[in-house]
Amino acid sequence: MIHPVLTRPASRASRVLGSGASLALVVLTSVCAARCASARPAPPAPPTVPLETKMTWMLQLEDQRILKLPEPPPPPPAQVVKGRRPLPPPPASVPDLTKLVADPEPRVRRRAAIALGRVGSKDGIPALTALLGDADAEIRQAAAFALGLVGDRSAAAALVPLLQDAAPLVRGRAAEGLGLMGAEDTAAAIATMTAALARSPAVTGMAPDDEQWPAAAEAEAFKLGLFALVRLRSYDQLAAAALDSNGRPVSTWWPVAYALQRIGDPRAAPALKQLIGVKGRYTPAFAARGLGRIKDQTAVDLLLPLLDPATQPREVVASAIIAVRDLGLAQAGARLGNLAADPAADGNLRMEALTTIGALRVIDQLPIVQDLITDDWPALRAAAIRAAVAIDPDNFTLILSGLEVDRHWMGRAALADALGTLAPQVAIVRLNDLVKDEDKRVIPHALRALVRLRAPDVEKLVLAELKEADYALREAAAGLLADLKPAGGVAALKEAYTAGEPDAAYGARAAAVSALASYGSPEAIEGVRAALADKDWAVRVRAAELMAKLDPSGDYQQMIRPVPSAPIARYDDPALAVPPTSPHVFIETAKGTIEFELAVLDAPQTTRSFITLARKGFFNGLQVHRVVPNFVMQDGDPRGDGEGGPGYSIRDELNERPYLRGTVGMALSWKDTGGSQFFITHSPQPHLDARYTAFGQVVNGMDVVDRIQVGDTIQRIRVWDGKWE
Repeated sequence: MIHPVLTRPASRASRVLGSGASLALVVLTSVCAARCASARPAPPAPPTVPLETKMTWMLQLEDQRILKLPEPPPPPPAQVVKGRRPLPPPPASVPDLTKLVADPEPRVRRRAAIALGRVGSKDGIPALTALLGDADAEIRQAAAFALGLVGDRSAAAALVPLLQDAAPLVRGRAAEGLGLMGAEDTAAAIATMTAALARSPAVTGMAPDDEQWPAAAEAEAFKLGLFALVRLRSYDQLAAAALDSNGRPVSTWWPVAYALQRIGDPRAAPALKQLIGVKGRYTPAFAARGLGRIKDQTAVDLLLPLLDPATQPREVVASAIIAVRDLGLAQAGARLGNLAADPAADGNLRMEALTTIGALRVIDQLPIVQDLITDDWPALRAAAIRAAVAIDPDNFTLILSGLEVDRHWMGRAALADALGTLAPQVAIVRLNDLVKDEDKRVIPHALRALVRLRAPDVEKLVLAELKEADYALREAAAGLLADLKPAGGVAALKEAYTAGEPDAAYGARAAAVSALASYGSPEAIEGVRAALADKDWAVRVRAAELMAKLDPSGDYQQMIRPVPSAPIARYDDPALAVPPTSPHVFIETAKGTIEFELAVLDAPQTTRSFITLARKGFFNGLQVHRVVPNFVMQDGDPRGDGEGGPGYSIRDELNERPYLRGTVGMALSWKDTGGSQFFITHSPQPHLDARYTAFGQVVNGMDVVDRIQVGDTIQRIRVWDGKWE
């Protein structure tokens, strides 16, 4: 660290006496030289640290998942000058989040609180608890949220008093924090706070589909209270907050319907039946989904009319289809068949209807399903294959005998999945061909089917796949060994882990570690323990989670720190610490352009990674590999099967942004496994809040997002940050 040069100030005597007192000064100096030679000089003041430097420190500490950097080595002894005692060196400013939360600048304290939450260490709890008494309400909010991210219930007692804070948003964030840490015994206090807010004009005046963010403070706090009660699985307390004395919903605003459906309690049925009749997209959609979730068979007359896309919003239709599937309502078969067969209907709804026909095994819709096996859309063909075998497994091979081998890998992968449900004598011969498919994306499906059927020599086949060049194949094989547990499996998995060390991707090594943990033997546990020092943080995180179950005596979360890999961008990059603009991203597709604004302040490393990949052309030509109607569209996988990434992982940057319609989030395999796969939400999804990094918001083109289907291609992505690149 470079310190400013220290200069000796003019003596106080010369400043006071001036030039006319030179003789007195000489005398005074002589006396001091005689009597004060041993006086200890005043210690130098700590160097002033600029705001930008503090921001850089916080970026580094949260990304490396540590509370402070190591103390620097002591400076060399100062050179002694005859007659003078050397000044001590100025104190070093060591980056330390527990000290930054006491900074005089409010924005530093707030940002340090968020960083402490992202680090996730229990050692940061005392510093966060101290911030709960800060005079600034925004800082109290941040501290409450951060304690939720840390997730240790020992902090619950400090959060409960904030449920009565003067600032409504502080109350809401306190409830959220308690929900995130799973503090079940605080549900009654959260319900009391939430019920009081339900009577405020800010809540009673909300329209069903209102998703403005941020809303009025009382409405935001009410919403956060509901979501906290859902996380705590406390129906009685949720009912006390969301229903009036007659059991009716206190509001038709969508968060009420969301909470009642998400908690999955049959006692919510009367309220959900009232909410399903509300005009709008979100409230009736959540209500329909909830009736399916609680398996309310009396809801059939309410759900069947919602299957009509000509009269209902797509969000409502999608939720009704899932509810029908959850309830096993075979009487919906004709409506679902009409929707699946309609080429003019929304493609994603057709896919969902077809999947539900298969799940319900509606035999009279089999002709429609068989027709769709030859559809031009590969994803729909694949869904039709899976539905056909589910409906009529006995005649499935007869159907296939008249078909050519599907030209697209999705169709062949679906065939492998289907064959895995048939009798071994029928399926194994065909699967032995598929396990040699020229497209590596098909082989994991064939392997899983062979394992399910316990085909002869399948253990030998899976062990051989552990040595394949394709990392996704090795990942699949390792996962299957956890099921098979053949003799020699532990040694093979340890060898596979070592062989995978040069991989840029972490998946194969992490799968080997997970499979080793399933064995549970001392030799296997030794292999899991070794992965605590993996080169990739994502593997370390998985190993620590597994070791905590295998041997709870160790503090594995501390053992894996700090993060070993280099950051996406230099921590002292000014555009990262204090970004000058909010860049916009333009995703160009054949169906139109999607424009979203990047949240550079809330997710600096995530947005920088996305921008860097986009400007390299990484996303250009990639196909959308996942769409779930009324949930998300997902892209960013160079493999196209959900297993690919950029060759590195990034840490989560969890923040207070909610998942609303058009929120852009980072997909994960588990915590801190972000990379290039991103998703855009079709509708509010509060269960994703504080679990996945929200790093953008669509500002134009949500109609394009709604039309995107599996297999659609990103033609190119452009980024504007004041200039085009």
